[in-house]
Amino acid sequence: MFNLPLQLRFILPPLCLMAFSTLLALLNLNELLEFNRELIEQGQVWRLITSQYVHANLTHLALNCAGILLIWLLHAEHTTPKSYAIHTLLLAIWCGLGIYIFCPDIHIYTGLSALLHGVIVWGAVKDISVSMKSGSILFIGIWVKIIHEQYTGPSEQVGQLIASKVAIDAHLIGAVGGLVLALPLIIKCIKKTPN
Repeated sequence: MFNLPLQLRFILPPLCLMAFSTLLALLNLNELLEFNRELIEQGQVWRLITSQYVHANLTHLALNCAGILLIWLLHAEHTTPKSYAIHTLLLAIWCGLGIYIFCPDIHIYTGLSALLHGVIVWGAVKDISVSMKSGSILFIGIWVKIIHEQYTGPSEQVGQLIASKVAIDAHLIGAVGGLVLALPLIIKCIKKTPN
């Protein structure tokens, strides 16, 4: 039987993230909040962060909410509400800046998927640091997915569902951000590994 992390401290952070993104969708604030390279260059720098929380359509939002739930199932017990908020905010900043700097061909961007790739990578490293064998499988799996995307290109089926091109380079940027967030865990693991 599954032992789901149903305590309020575990379910509140992902529920807040889903509720926040849903509220932004219901208020139809994409024009104000999406990553728009031209407007960012005109000084609307908040879009670097806010673009991570708005979505192309409700299907896009639903897919990312499913990702949030999956991460909750896998890693809820590894974090606190405070660290969840800090991690998602740092990853939102990282992803927005990364897309701006390294993806000059992306002019419009929305969605949590880059940020979620970072959270998954951090969670996998955390699993490994507490000797959970599933962490290694998840870590390898997410990098295989990212390499596959880089090699084959974005999924046309998902692109049709979300009415937007899947930003596979943003996924890579998010995953690298997750590694950067996990550096303290990685260093701690290396230090406790016998020579």
